[in-house]
Amino acid sequence: MQKRCLPLLVSGLILLCPLAGLSAPGVSVGFSPEGTAQTLVLNTLDAATQEIRLAGYSFTAPDIVQALVRAQARGVDVKVVLDDRGNRSKTSRAAMNLLVSHGIPVRTNGQYAILHDKIIITDGRTVETGSFNYTRSAEKRNSENALVIRDMPELAARVPDLVFTRRPPVHK
Repeated sequence: MQKRCLPLLVSGLILLCPLAGLSAPGVSVGFSPEGTAQTLVLNTLDAATQEIRLAGYSFTAPDIVQALVRAQARGVDVKVVLDDRGNRSKTSRAAMNLLVSHGIPVRTNGQYAILHDKIIITDGRTVETGSFNYTRSAEKRNSENALVIRDMPELAARVPDLVFTRRPPVHK
């Protein structure tokens, strides 16, 4: 009996270890539709001082568009890569056009069946990721999550290699 319980106990501890990180000062988590996921994303964008890189599947959230425009206006270097097929609606096109009209480069990518990443890197130190699409539905109707990991430059440095450079843009 003890031999069978030990692997279960070890497995349980391994599974619980990441939960301990939720209380760490450099990690925050938010959920929607409760509203905390989008707040976390907006706070991350508003805290950026040098650079924002955003990759997303679908992009329609006006508050996120405005946060990116504000960042660009305060001198932050903002670049966006989005899934091509996930952003063909009028609402998505309007959001992308607004960014472009403010000098923010937006690229769509159709190289994969779905560019399903939802990730933001700010200032080479902070990473936001999770299921949270940058859309109105993600904030108001869907069950979504967002995880922000701060002050992890080694993680933030890997993300552009994994997300942005392996995906050459199809459209500019």
